[in-house]
Amino acid sequence: MARHIELLLLKNIEHLGIVGDVVRVKRGYARNYLLPHGFAEVPTPSRIAMLEEDRAKALADLATLRSAREELLQRMVDVTLTLTRSCNDQGVLYGSVTQRDICDALQANNLDVGARSVRLAAAIRRIGTYPVPIQFDKDLRTEITVVVEPDQPLEEREEMEFDDEGNLIIKEPQAPKAEEPASEDEQPAAEETAEAASTE
Repeated sequence: MARHIELLLLKNIEHLGIVGDVVRVKRGYARNYLLPHGFAEVPTPSRIAMLEEDRAKALADLATLRSAREELLQRMVDVTLTLTRSCNDQGVLYGSVTQRDICDALQANNLDVGARSVRLAAAIRRIGTYPVPIQFDKDLRTEITVVVEPDQPLEEREEMEFDDEGNLIIKEPQAPKAEEPASEDEQPAAEETAEAASTE
């Protein structure tokens, strides 16, 4: 049995094709996702012909979307985002900067790219400067700079210590030391001083 099957797409499926496309997919993907959800069906010449109008509209929509994304990428050349976060004296953030944080910051600057287009490999957990790719399609890509700054200078923070696993070591406040009684060696000297004072 062939591992792949040909299907006619009834809807646009990201990274697969648009309505009216005949695509080859794995049988499991077809059986478990595309067919049960009504996203595809077995192609026939009559059904392909019926979807020609929908396919033409989808192609026009894709062209419009691509043009808008190209214009957006042009506006993002040399963009630097500065985010301010709380951190400890080592520069480790209390929390992290995620794809959603970067997407929201871009959106606040009228650069609506969508969180899925922010290709952040892992959440940012330290202050610093990071290159972050923004990618829509294979050939629609740029890179922005994200600068994560502390909310106050590190040198003004109380020094903290961490164990080997990165957990904060909480120091107990030290009680003031009580005066220790004089040792046996010191007591005779004190008595001699008192006797000398009485004889004067």
